[in-house]
Amino acid sequence: MRALITNDDGIDSAGLRMLAQVAVAAGLKVTVAAPDGERSGTSAAMSGLAAGGRLLVAERALDGLEDVPTVAVQASPAMIVFVGTHGAFGPPPDIVLAGINRGPNIGRAILHSGTVGAALTAASAGLPALAVSLASDRAGHWDTATATATRALGWFLPRAEVPVVVNVNVPDRPADQLRGLHPARLASYRVARAIIGEPGEGFIPITFSELDARPGADTDLALIREGWATVTVLEGLSESSALDLSTLG
Repeated sequence: MRALITNDDGIDSAGLRMLAQVAVAAGLKVTVAAPDGERSGTSAAMSGLAAGGRLLVAERALDGLEDVPTVAVQASPAMIVFVGTHGAFGPPPDIVLAGINRGPNIGRAILHSGTVGAALTAASAGLPALAVSLASDRAGHWDTATATATRALGWFLPRAEVPVVVNVNVPDRPADQLRGLHPARLASYRVARAIIGEPGEGFIPITFSELDARPGADTDLALIREGWATVTVLEGLSESSALDLSTLG
């Protein structure tokens, strides 16, 4: 099985290298194609083509993965996955892995995540995808995230026959304090709020703060706080029957 691995933290991210090592250890034929710099918050944006429709790339080598084809790409993660499914980096992949992201990708705010956006792009192209994030903005317990990614990938591979996204978030704590993997639903969109200050000359001051509201007990946000690594399956793009369209005319 061929795996394309990307992220939104950039080619030099420690989490990217760790996820690639997990994939190699799982027996996957790995290609790494990641942004040349940070592209956090890019969602599924299709950006990166230079003049003349050229995708700018540079070959790289990752420590411990010298035999794994690796390129730094001047593009968003979603663009990398999109062109990767068309053979830009070799034979098209059978699965896409995104991460390991530095920082959580939880709640409905995953809409903005470049890591999850890459995975959703894969699913929209008919491929299964796994996105993994360490819920910490600090150096964090990468060993815990790596061990969890190994376990999650081992669970997912035998089931990777449908184009869904498995979104995994790992609490930032030592491995012996991790309670395990737990299915979770997404917390409500408003897990954070924007505070708008008094506009000045040519600017509007904006700060962000976490909401005090308690999330539902079975949501990813609540379970992460309790020490669980969360697993949420996203179906990507699908039609809805929420509105009666029979009256259109």
